[in-house]
Amino acid sequence: MPRLQLGDWINSGVNWLRDNLSWLFDFISSVVQGMYDGLNTVLSGPEPLLFAGILALLAWWLRGLLPAVLAFLGFALIDSIELWGEAMNTLALVLVAGVITIVFAVPLGIWASRNRAVSAVIRPVLDFMQTMPAFVYLIPGIFFFGLGVVPGVVATVIFSMPPGVRMTELGIRQVDAELVEAADAFGTHPRRTLLRVQLPLALPTIMAGVNQVIMLALSMVVIAGMVGAEGLGSTVFQAISSVDVAMGFEGGIAVVILAMYLDRMTSALNQRVSPLARRALAKEKAKALSGLKVLHWRPATSVAMVGVVVLALVAGGMSMFGDDEKGPEVSANVGKGQPVNIGYINWDEGVASTFLWKELLEQRGFKPKVQSYDVGALYTGMAAGNIDFETDSWLPTTHASYWAKYKDKLENLGSWYGPTSLEVAVPSYVKGVKTLEDLEKKSSTFKKKIVGIEPGAGEMKLMQDKVMPGYGLNKDFSLVKGSTAAMLSQLDRSYAKKEPIAVTLWSPHWAYDKYDLVKLKDPKGAFGKGDRIDSLARKGFSKDNPQVAKWIKNFKLDEKQLTSLESAIQDAGKGKEQEGVRAWLKKNPGMANKLAPVPGGADQKGKDAGAAPKIGYFPWDEDIATTYLWKNVLERRGYKPSIKQYDVGSMFTGMSTGQVDVEFDGWLPVAQKQYWDRYKKNLVDVGSWYDKTSLEIAVPSYVKDVKSLADLKGKSSTFKGKIIGIEPGTGEMKILKSKVLSAYGLDKEYTVSDGSSPAMLAQLERSYAKKEPVAVVLWTPHWAYSKYKLTKLADPKQAFGASNQLHTLANKNFPKKFPEFNGWLKKWHMTEKELASLEASIQDAGKGNEEEGVQKWMDANPGIVDKMAPVAS
Repeated sequence: MPRLQLGDWINSGVNWLRDNLSWLFDFISSVVQGMYDGLNTVLSGPEPLLFAGILALLAWWLRGLLPAVLAFLGFALIDSIELWGEAMNTLALVLVAGVITIVFAVPLGIWASRNRAVSAVIRPVLDFMQTMPAFVYLIPGIFFFGLGVVPGVVATVIFSMPPGVRMTELGIRQVDAELVEAADAFGTHPRRTLLRVQLPLALPTIMAGVNQVIMLALSMVVIAGMVGAEGLGSTVFQAISSVDVAMGFEGGIAVVILAMYLDRMTSALNQRVSPLARRALAKEKAKALSGLKVLHWRPATSVAMVGVVVLALVAGGMSMFGDDEKGPEVSANVGKGQPVNIGYINWDEGVASTFLWKELLEQRGFKPKVQSYDVGALYTGMAAGNIDFETDSWLPTTHASYWAKYKDKLENLGSWYGPTSLEVAVPSYVKGVKTLEDLEKKSSTFKKKIVGIEPGAGEMKLMQDKVMPGYGLNKDFSLVKGSTAAMLSQLDRSYAKKEPIAVTLWSPHWAYDKYDLVKLKDPKGAFGKGDRIDSLARKGFSKDNPQVAKWIKNFKLDEKQLTSLESAIQDAGKGKEQEGVRAWLKKNPGMANKLAPVPGGADQKGKDAGAAPKIGYFPWDEDIATTYLWKNVLERRGYKPSIKQYDVGSMFTGMSTGQVDVEFDGWLPVAQKQYWDRYKKNLVDVGSWYDKTSLEIAVPSYVKDVKSLADLKGKSSTFKGKIIGIEPGTGEMKILKSKVLSAYGLDKEYTVSDGSSPAMLAQLERSYAKKEPVAVVLWTPHWAYSKYKLTKLADPKQAFGASNQLHTLANKNFPKKFPEFNGWLKKWHMTEKELASLEASIQDAGKGNEEEGVQKWMDANPGIVDKMAPVAS
């Protein structure tokens, strides 16, 4: 009989729905996600024990004092095992799925109860929904809604709906037909008959259906943890995949407590909403023994509601005003809170690299979220855009099938480790087994089993498709599918008993350090060449997150670094992966800044962090630029610098008396010679950071026949007898007035207008715009030469003196007071290009925005902080 391609038809149908009804799925996703986020915020906001009190009060109202006490103790236990957040996530999932299910199931059940044809059509559909394995619903859920909460909720709704529909239909059909006929006989409208007769009498059965809906929803949201749904399901899934008994038990007990609470409360709710149940409850209270009345007494609805409201208000107030919990330490806020979704396979190197990047991204101001997935779900989620990146793709061999299927929707950010190898390993005490060929005749030794890992892993597919057939092992051996943790657990048990065992392994892996194992050689090359470990991302990730993508592309770890990181995480224990990463980073100082360098430098603290140097500056472009640059660098290194503008004379006087610690614009040996000669006994020359400066007078290039200072003579009328100067106390102004003018005979024709550098530049800009002649005092380097076409007037008599250097000058006690800062300044140098671009960036930022201009320049020059102020690790 020819094979019926049913699976292909279903697959085509799913693809067609996804391609043509994406708008509908997006709408559903938005609604469901919004409901979940809102409810989860409400449930997760209050203090755990306070919210446990609210839940206990509801239990007291519904069932009595003893159930209330037990409920409080149960939720307190969940809090004590640090699963409160996950439990509230699960409760939110259950309530959202339950509400949606009831909204659809009850009307559908009513319709079926009133229409035999509808009932006949719905019955097989409900049978199909109820008997289909729950895991199957997750597959189309991923295709339609991606990974996360939404596919879990949708799958839960589908899985839990049948009992809600069936019990509603059954309850209404069981209402005594004579009562319905009596209502009809009195002329009651069918809608009023439904609302006033049938539904009240059917309510106990309907509530039983609601109870079943809630229970099935709870069981399904745990399964939904496999596709990234938050909550206890994720905890249980991780425990299963890692065979972690402790984590599994803790997650399981939390699920049990939630299940018991929801079951008892939904069952008891019937007693409050159903008239028949309320009468039965009243009779039960009347029969209660007098000594036990306190256990059966329940507060009135009004009292219970007041109590809940009061506790809720207290909880809200505590959440608003009492939350002192600190977030992750941010060393450089590059991410500014941007979320990043990271997926990982529960393999050691995947866990290690993922939590390493989680820690690094948190330090850089991002908000990363990590979630464990099966391999297939991981690739599907990335291709759909639900996962931003992952760091554990074994290519070109192990994950070749997934890469071939999804490569058009993914980005390869490069490899960070390699080469790797896949292999089958046996303990060294197993004699006569050195290669895969040796296994063929030793099947009885290994009980005809090779212990494998996750069934979806690329290595497992290679074992099944190539390795075992290639060596004839498929005839006598079976490949045991499970998980990496299960394989390691079995290896540990067999090794302890010295029993023969063959396991699928890979290199690097810490198991080779813990056990004495033999890697079976692969002479036929069935496993292929060694893989590399690549980082993959969704399409468009590099464009959306260029900084993170750049870090990942440059990410490298050697075998020693990787194995030590894995070991640190193993030592920290399950659930404390990030603590292990932090311990590893502490033992590897500087690694965070190497892996995730911050634009503008990393924020390592200097040895003298907390010191507060007083920095003076002149209102000159190079001094403004370098002063604000050093202010930024020092603040990143933990210093507390203060800056203040001075006139030249005041600056030197202040430095000599210690009122100013340091300044960066000492023009020596010529321009500021007189000040240096006067105060040098109380100052120290830390060193020069810029060479080949010059002082000059400049004119616009449209002024003809003026190429040197000598050409100015006789042309005072052209320039209205003025040379536009700068601050009167500057060395250049004093040299100009005392030497330059007289040397060229200009002192009788020209006056030098005192002012400021900004005023001179403003006049230059006005004159240049009008094409008016103007002569200004300038110096090199200066950004004005880039903005305007100017002629530096030659100084053949060298009246301005020789070229200056820009020096850092400081109070004589500066080296002793700030030794680290002094050391940085001694080695500091800037090129003409660096200084010019820094000045231009500050000019672009505008007056008053100097710090923004500096930051923009630093962002364009990554690593400048480490270059200027290196901190020994």
